[in-house]
Amino acid sequence: MKNTKIDVKELRKKFGMSQEELSRRLNMSRPTLISLEKGDRPLKLEEEKIIREIFNLVESHETNVDAGVRIEIPQKKLDKFKEVFLYILEKVGGKPNVGLTVLYKLFYFIDFDYYEKYEEQLMGLTYIKNHHGPTPKEFIKVIEEMKKTGEIEEVKSTYFTYEQRKYLPRVNADLSRLNGQEIELINSVLAKLANMSATELSNYSHADVPWMTHEDGEEINYESVFYRNNPYSVRQYEDEL
Repeated sequence: MKNTKIDVKELRKKFGMSQEELSRRLNMSRPTLISLEKGDRPLKLEEEKIIREIFNLVESHETNVDAGVRIEIPQKKLDKFKEVFLYILEKVGGKPNVGLTVLYKLFYFIDFDYYEKYEEQLMGLTYIKNHHGPTPKEFIKVIEEMKKTGEIEEVKSTYFTYEQRKYLPRVNADLSRLNGQEIELINSVLAKLANMSATELSNYSHADVPWMTHEDGEEINYESVFYRNNPYSVRQYEDEL
């Protein structure tokens, strides 16, 4: 296998993962992880393998791919994801609170609310349980592609005392790829959640049954959405006999 340098710190931050969580999953102390991130300690082969599994990285056989790695994306509705992302940016991307963490949670609630209500996937992204809430695994790869094609621009700003990563749309969402039912649900999620801060929205996601019923680092099963309670459930269920 080609030996490819992995930026552990950059990956961890992009996935919204804390040093404490990543060091636990690597079975190493936090100071050791800090040494890895600073480049003071080399990454062992077994550690690299675990990191690739955690962040869904595989060795790339393509050319012109940054860092020599790519994220293996299952056949999901990634075309829908791009349009939903652009639509969200058009609607609420300019709000000062809407950075990377808030976006992660908006995607999660759009996907899981849609699945609960209609029993089919809208974007169908894969979400893992992280300390700050559900994180979509496919996000980084698709966003990097959209940046290269000029569909979005990534900027860094400060929200209160925190560094924030924001995205600006450079093209309009193609609404012909989203039906009225999908747009209605997206709008309902944005109206309910888009004004929350990253901390408020993370805490809110932590009380949702799909997040509560999974272990740290585990993929969140869409079927768990049918065990939600108020105020998270978006579906009217018939009363049990």
